[in-house]
Amino acid sequence: MGYVKFFRAFVHKHKLLLLFAKVLLHLKRNGIKTTIKKIIWYNNKYFLWIKQNEPSIADLKLQRKLSFSYRPKISIVIQLYNTSLYLFRELLASVQAQTYDNWELCLADGSLKKNKKIEGLCAKDERIHYRFLGENKGISENTNEAIKFATGDYIAFMDHDDTLAPFALYENVKCINEQPDIEFIYSDEDRLINNKRCNPYLKPDFAPDTLRSCNCIMHFVVMKQSLTERIGTLNSDYDKAQDYDYVLRASEATTKIYHIRKILYHWRCPKTSPKHSSDSTLKIGAKALEAHMTRIGFRGTVKLENAIYYSIYDVIGNPSVSIIIPNKDYMSTLKICVDSILERSTYNNYEIVIIENNSEKEETFEYYRELEKHPKIRVLYYPEKGFNYSKLINLGVKNSSSDYIVQLNNDTEVITPNWLELMLGIAQRPDVGAVGAKLLYPDGSIQHAGLYMYYTDKQFQIRHIFHSNSIKNYIAVTGACIMSRKNLYEQINYMDESFPVSFGDINFCFVLRDKGFFIVYNPHVELYHYESKTRGQNNTPEKIAFANHEREYFFNKWAEKISTWDPYVRIEYLDFK
Repeated sequence: MGYVKFFRAFVHKHKLLLLFAKVLLHLKRNGIKTTIKKIIWYNNKYFLWIKQNEPSIADLKLQRKLSFSYRPKISIVIQLYNTSLYLFRELLASVQAQTYDNWELCLADGSLKKNKKIEGLCAKDERIHYRFLGENKGISENTNEAIKFATGDYIAFMDHDDTLAPFALYENVKCINEQPDIEFIYSDEDRLINNKRCNPYLKPDFAPDTLRSCNCIMHFVVMKQSLTERIGTLNSDYDKAQDYDYVLRASEATTKIYHIRKILYHWRCPKTSPKHSSDSTLKIGAKALEAHMTRIGFRGTVKLENAIYYSIYDVIGNPSVSIIIPNKDYMSTLKICVDSILERSTYNNYEIVIIENNSEKEETFEYYRELEKHPKIRVLYYPEKGFNYSKLINLGVKNSSSDYIVQLNNDTEVITPNWLELMLGIAQRPDVGAVGAKLLYPDGSIQHAGLYMYYTDKQFQIRHIFHSNSIKNYIAVTGACIMSRKNLYEQINYMDESFPVSFGDINFCFVLRDKGFFIVYNPHVELYHYESKTRGQNNTPEKIAFANHEREYFFNKWAEKISTWDPYVRIEYLDFK
């Protein structure tokens, strides 16, 4: 053992000496300022993530040797305009360094003067096709010109000053070989600032509501050539936001969309560049979104608030809503909830259905008798002993004749007057399974803004999101306030009563997602949540053990359906923030 310890200490010591020598050499060559920057970069979380997650030099060599059974030609189309020779060299080098070689680069130059050096660089590689347009037709039309002479099976869109990861095309072709029917592929990206990679953007899998809140797809989209023919050309009416318009149109034309969860694109952001999304770009994007919403039959308005798009869906007709509230005693808490609904709600076609669950205090029953005098309120009495959230909700649903159901905790308080309209507008969409709200603690801090899943210590975890100001798709929202169409309960055979306490609402969302429905979080619907007053917290050994049992049962139930990641929230991305 002594020899082993000595050897380990020797290696460790000499590793430190080698590192120190490297630092001294870097100091001599580059000076103290650059060396300090280098040290900071090498201790950066993102740098370490890159080292752990991206292919090594040996991996890239293996990729070059691999021959796919289907080798589609990828046409990378780029519009040039007064492009820097230095940046173009870097772009070109990144394309030529691809480990997949069946590509062509289609360049349409809208500069007023031809750059002979760029033209000369292009002439050295027969896969590069350069055309000087002699005029600037704008971003969209210049790109359309490049598409005209593209001959590939797939069209890839790229900006003239950015670069690709060397394995970018390889990953796309790998995806195409594994899923030949895929028509629209996008991937993750980061930024290049002073030639250093930073600000990784790990995107969600395709999420229509998230996309309608911002252009979450952005760069390096690869589309099947037949899809681009169906969509048509880029629209110059949306120059600056033409990529957003094009992606929205593509999402209307196909459901065969795939997200490669790897960073394949490096978006250059020089110090002189404007902020990420200028006001004019955002306004043009809002017009593109309005056009998209009109095409898909949307009735409502699109707003732009704090650089986020906000679609307010009109309520179609006058659908009825049953607000189901399980309750046991805590009359004062229930009163706050009921009063907030009656006093603040601007939508009128609703009823409140209280599910009485074994209350013991006479004052509670006195309050029930008072409530039942109100034409909008009913009290149903749960016939069994004990607490089973799923059974309580099912009792309410089965005794309701309304079009829509709201599951609502008795320890909530409505803040937003038009909360029912905002939830109904989204819940009416045929592709939506459930709509959730933003829940606040009494001090105004966020308790719930959607749920996400991650994998740690060989165990799945579900956690609350504590920030989100845009309408988004998530794997689940909490049952403290959730709206769905009543016929969906019937379609999935109601809430799973195997989840009496903790996971009934999450399982409900998972079942709906499994049926192909989206779960939508709407931050514009706000309620206070006073947190489990009736049932209490999981603060006893028995309650903790039961909660662990439910969690284990839930993840065992969904083991074959869920993977080690959440489709909409990337835990690594949260780490980088």
